[in-house]
Amino acid sequence: MRKPTILTAVAAIAAAASLLLSGCVAGEGSAAESGSSSTAGVTQGGTLNIDFATYNPLSLVIKQQGWLEKALAKQKITVNWVQSAGSNKANESLRAGAIDVGSTAGSAALLARSNGSAIKTIDIFSQPEWSAIVVGPNSNISSVKELKGKQIAATKGTDPYFFLLQALEANGLSASDVTIQNLQHADGWAALQNGSVDAWSGLDPIMANAEKAGGKLIYRNVAFNTYGFLNATESFLSSKPDVAQTVVNTYEYARAWALKHPDETAKILSDVAGIDPSVATTVITERTNLDVSPIPGDAQLKVLKKVGPIFVQSGDVKKQSDIDTALKTLLEPSFVEKADPSAIGG
Repeated sequence: MRKPTILTAVAAIAAAASLLLSGCVAGEGSAAESGSSSTAGVTQGGTLNIDFATYNPLSLVIKQQGWLEKALAKQKITVNWVQSAGSNKANESLRAGAIDVGSTAGSAALLARSNGSAIKTIDIFSQPEWSAIVVGPNSNISSVKELKGKQIAATKGTDPYFFLLQALEANGLSASDVTIQNLQHADGWAALQNGSVDAWSGLDPIMANAEKAGGKLIYRNVAFNTYGFLNATESFLSSKPDVAQTVVNTYEYARAWALKHPDETAKILSDVAGIDPSVATTVITERTNLDVSPIPGDAQLKVLKKVGPIFVQSGDVKKQSDIDTALKTLLEPSFVEKADPSAIGG
């Protein structure tokens, strides 16, 4: 089990939230008070469209606990939750304006921004090991090199897809050496089960459930996973910065809660994803590091700078200059830097 090691960058945030968690019931006191402000710049009315995803445990906790609804009640803002089946779907919804805030892998956020999507990353929700190369229970394949000429399922525009490209490159292969079937995550696992593909670049929690069912993880590399990014549209950030701040405040309150209540967090994941509780526990305690700095910055840029050129090589982005521009404009740390978990719950 992963042992919590509270990082300096989040110590103050987590401590503030922890004090609240130890003595208050969510929904009373300061949440209501913080929403009663009548000063200029406070949004009144309307709807916050925000996603939840099984690959983003904090989103599940926030939705289940109802903290956003309570924090925004005095502003008469309705919260509309939209499920994202993958980073690609979250990016589609952000680009279409169907959601204001969405969860993606870092690679997917960079891809979207490089291709013109007007989004900003306002919070880092996790450092996961959510991707790996998976083969079936009876497969004789035991290494990436053996995938040459094989059929592999992966969801384009998501971390498992870019994990696959990096894994191939690290083992002397390229995308042209295999056939990639573009299937949504759950469909990729189904294809592996029915023999339509030889391997699958998986995503937790589906992947952890597949492993319990006999699937074999033949290649893992946490360095090829690109963090969990919480993104918002630029139009939302400019028109409703106070609501965006409330979202980030809530995420940081939820982070402290989840670190303090890993078993309850796993149960929420189990219920939403429809997976065995033991599998959910594995995902939360072994493959999801929530104890990470939430401030988008150098750690994420270091990973994305390695992934960027792969986008160009694979044809997912036209030219490197688009990547370079996106790297300079994607991250927006100001909301986390001003995060106040004490404005939530209490």
